[in-house]
Amino acid sequence: MITDARYSGATRGPCIGYVTPEAADGGPLAIIENGDIISIDIHNRSINIELSDEEINKRLSKWTYEPKKNVKGFLKTYQRIVSSANEGATIF
Repeated sequence: MITDARYSGATRGPCIGYVTPEAADGGPLAIIENGDIISIDIHNRSINIELSDEEINKRLSKWTYEPKKNVKGFLKTYQRIVSSANEGATIF
């Protein structure tokens, strides 16, 4: 499982549990498509998508962030004010 969301109780053994930069920040996670190959090297602590730099740049140039519409309550507040994990994932 590779995710840009948090989860608990779902891991056993090696697992990529949280990846930053997050998709909403326009990081490479945002442009992954079904069928893409992701290589994980636990020993060297690296994770890479098997795409050329040209393909990554092409996909990122077409990518735009579209926040979910019609959210209400806590999710709306969360969407508006939460920070990224690389900034502490705090709500201020």
